[in-house]
Amino acid sequence: MIWFTVKRLISGVILLLAVATGTFFLAHLAISDPTAGLLGDMATPTQQAALAARLGLDRPILVQFWDWFSHAVIGDFGTSWRNFQPVSSQIALKLPVTLSVVTFATILSAVFGTVFGLISGLRPGSVIDRIVKTSTVVLFALPGFWVSLVLVMWFAVQLKWFPAVGYVTPAQSVDGWLRSITLPAVALALGAIVSVAEQLRNAVISANKQDYVRTLRSRGLSNTRVTLHLLRNASPAALTVLALMFVGLLSGAIVVEAIFSLPGIGQLTNSSSQIGDIPILLGITVVSVVFVVIVNFLLDVILGWINPKARMQ
Repeated sequence: MIWFTVKRLISGVILLLAVATGTFFLAHLAISDPTAGLLGDMATPTQQAALAARLGLDRPILVQFWDWFSHAVIGDFGTSWRNFQPVSSQIALKLPVTLSVVTFATILSAVFGTVFGLISGLRPGSVIDRIVKTSTVVLFALPGFWVSLVLVMWFAVQLKWFPAVGYVTPAQSVDGWLRSITLPAVALALGAIVSVAEQLRNAVISANKQDYVRTLRSRGLSNTRVTLHLLRNASPAALTVLALMFVGLLSGAIVVEAIFSLPGIGQLTNSSSQIGDIPILLGITVVSVVFVVIVNFLLDVILGWINPKARMQ
């Protein structure tokens, strides 16, 4: 198990380095002249050249890459080209907002997806099973922004249970913080819940047909203990989907944050991409990949602990 964990950790670090390197060169290739977006259409060539020199864009691309990479490995992503403030501090200011929403959405997906998937898998053909199968098709077909707007109209405007827009920090009010992230988290989690439930349902139905289940029941084990064995053997499929959904939730947070006016990473990404602020975009990409690597690393370790055969693959 230790060697299995070390290999997964090394592969995660390699992935992070590869994505960071590729993103740097792709960003500079896509935005060949960032000074045009930073200064506007009225800027003169002299002003553009002066800004390029200040930003270090007049240096060879490999020199720029090494300068950025050597600082990025210690957490220094440089300064923003828009306001010349440290990138790390700006991301640290926005990141808690996005992580609050995404983490809450992941928890909702795990809890409700497990409950619905387990009940549906243990009782295939039941009312809940039909609801889960129908919801999977419907929620995947509905656009995320439309679902967010419906939630705002129902629960914020009409019922007034939650605020329609804005974000409250936990330091200001824990209750206000939970209320401000509930609707965005639900909007993100709806699709993930039915995906986790569908995968767990199919895995439970498959596991329930195995010989070891009949053996456990013949030995007189209670339904609760048999269900726990089923859940352990069926959980890898649901955990894999949940980890993939975490990546999707990070991406979907951009749209949700715009609808609910949340000052998170999505808002920062949108504003930076419009003017070509490459250091901000690179910093956000690296930080996002770090969380993706961490989640996948934890998934591999958990799957290796649940299923010893996975350690050999």
